Amino acid sequence: MTRRGRSGRRGPWIRGLAAALALGALAWAVPVAGADGDGSALAKALDAILADARMASGAQGVVVADARSGEVLYQHAAGDRLMPGSDTKVLTSTAAMALLGPGYRFTTDVLAGGARHGAVLDGDLYLRGSGDPTLLAEDYDALAARLAQAGIRRVAGRLVADDTRFDDQRLGRAWGADDEASYYTAQISALSLAPDTDYDTGTVIVNVTPGAAAGDRPKATVTPPNRYVHVDVRATTTTAAAGDGIAVDRAHGTNDITVDGSIPVGADPARQWVSVWDPTGYAAAVFRDALARHGIRVAGPTRLGRAAPHGARQLAAHRSMPLADLLIPLLKLSNNMHAEILTKAMGAEVTGRGTWAAGLTAIDGYLKGLGIDTGTFRQLDGSGLSRMNIVPATVFVELLRLVREEPWFADWYRALPVACDPQRFVGGTLRSRMCGTPAALNARAKNGSLTGVDTLSGYVTDAGGRELVFSILLNNHLADDVDDIADAIVVTLASSRADEAVPADPRSLRAGRPGTARPDGSGLECAWRKPLMC
Repeated sequence: MTRRGRSGRRGPWIRGLAAALALGALAWAVPVAGADGDGSALAKALDAILADARMASGAQGVVVADARSGEVLYQHAAGDRLMPGSDTKVLTSTAAMALLGPGYRFTTDVLAGGARHGAVLDGDLYLRGSGDPTLLAEDYDALAARLAQAGIRRVAGRLVADDTRFDDQRLGRAWGADDEASYYTAQISALSLAPDTDYDTGTVIVNVTPGAAAGDRPKATVTPPNRYVHVDVRATTTTAAAGDGIAVDRAHGTNDITVDGSIPVGADPARQWVSVWDPTGYAAAVFRDALARHGIRVAGPTRLGRAAPHGARQLAAHRSMPLADLLIPLLKLSNNMHAEILTKAMGAEVTGRGTWAAGLTAIDGYLKGLGIDTGTFRQLDGSGLSRMNIVPATVFVELLRLVREEPWFADWYRALPVACDPQRFVGGTLRSRMCGTPAALNARAKNGSLTGVDTLSGYVTDAGGRELVFSILLNNHLADDVDDIADAIVVTLASSRADEAVPADPRSLRAGRPGTARPDGSGLECAWRKPLMC
């Protein structure tokens, strides 16, 4: 397949030369003093921030460069391979924009496997997905409505869910088994649906309402309504003073969801997002219910994972938003499933195989085409959930610089979270960070967090009007989180000039951020703890 989205203004050898020069620019300025600093005011300031006691015996990789010239202004352990967390999405999303194109859309269609006789459709009815992570129950309802409007009232055969564009490997390599029921590790399928417009595909929302009096059993419902999951309420309603919270879990290999704990009388409903087992079956169940609501009866059972026959006739179709818009929930909210679906979609488009291996090979090929040495890092998924991903900070800085020349860059840049912008789909995971500083509404970056991992890579303009690119990878710390250290580096960059820099205080930055502590020590990104706690 021809790679779309690349500028046609430069031939391959010129692009290669430009990339080589850029790589050279990132390599020449080897610091010789301080942590890795060169003795400049900026180096001394950033060295002071990285000396934070919480990073003692931890690992830090930091690179700062001039976005235009490529001159490296600071680096610390720039080539050390560290876990990037969700900064992995920078690799995946840029490759997707180049290989799929900003106008790329997913299509979900309904096809007839047999002839039609009046209101009866002989043969099977196929629901075929291509990976759309933004499908809602209302979209399946609209597909069913179109069939009803066409006069179909009965399907003589089965409902067949065709998810064959992707393979049947549902979970990524080295994803935590204890996270299986968590919505941010939902299974990957070419056919699924999301419960709301955060587009957390492959999940349901469990809504728990307290009973009328202490001792009553709470009521639980799911969004969207469906019979694919079964909810067992074991929780109790308590007095207002005795409530200790609701816990929702799903048993391995099943769609049996349990609700434990307690909720006080008169409390607001509790909501928790839970992944489903086999999202293909989930989508088929919701669509079958939609068909029934519109007066269409399917005589046969539901069959999963079988391809629609060649020549099957399309009856209805739904197209997703374009990729340029899909990047908003992906990057602003750090949506893992979108990144994984795009990885498999790239594999399907480039090689004809919708697998993680094919998708990662496609990403690797794009990055090599830019001139990035992909032999210096390992990427095993699209989202950064895997702790086997290891990438040096210098790779992110090289990529962030090079993509500025891509024709789709403005759309991609728009999708990055913006420091201290309170709008959820603008500030995203940075909406409460770096407020009241020169980095507010200035820095645009992707952050990532896992246990012992805090990262931040992106762009900021300094006090002299110079655009900088940076990558900050902090690993192996024992503190619940150290993202205020990354923030302090970016704030220092935003307030600095070529010959002047004063280190920002990480603790003061954290003091002004409401509701961001991780008392459970989970290390999870704020966007992965509903509601969004950024």
